[in-house]
Amino acid sequence: MTDQAETNRSGGMERWQKIARRIRVPLGFVTAALYLFELWRKPPHMAAMAWSLLLVLPGLWLRGYASGYVKKNRELTQTGPYAHTRNPLYLGSILIAAGFAVALLSWTVAGMLAAMFLIIYVPVIASEERFLRSTFPDFEAYCRRVPRLLPRLSASEPVSEQTEVSSGKFSLDLYLRHREYNAAIGAALLYLSLLFLRPALGLFVHVPH
Repeated sequence: MTDQAETNRSGGMERWQKIARRIRVPLGFVTAALYLFELWRKPPHMAAMAWSLLLVLPGLWLRGYASGYVKKNRELTQTGPYAHTRNPLYLGSILIAAGFAVALLSWTVAGMLAAMFLIIYVPVIASEERFLRSTFPDFEAYCRRVPRLLPRLSASEPVSEQTEVSSGKFSLDLYLRHREYNAAIGAALLYLSLLFLRPALGLFVHVPH
């Protein structure tokens, strides 16, 4: 690839990142509206909600586990879940989102969530990787050993020749500092809405049976 082509590609990605930041909130409102519509259209199934926990709980665990390792902008985290995937936080979010799509049994919501990931998070991941590549000399070697999203089964040994590497122990202080417990609170509220929001809506509007 020529320098000019690389520059054009980089410029196009930066423009798309700006667009993604602008439409992130409107897309969130559209997704919330679809969620409410699907909840109004049909009652949730207890079995589907139970099966959804097989995705939501691992997603919450992965996000919480990762938040206890990552030191944003200070070091290249390569231990804990980061020894298996470069983006455990995003992977956890995908699992949680997929779980709630299963809970609703809604292909519409699932498609919207997939579109949001492609439109919003793919450019964000690309932007973060450019920052890490320019900041940490060992990032390229880390990329060769650890996949971007789908995790490898065995943990990768961290590179420590040029970059400071942490001890590899989970830090409760980091978990609390990143306020990752908010994800668990949000998930609990969503499950409560699945159980009680539809009956509440029925007090004000007609809901199909």
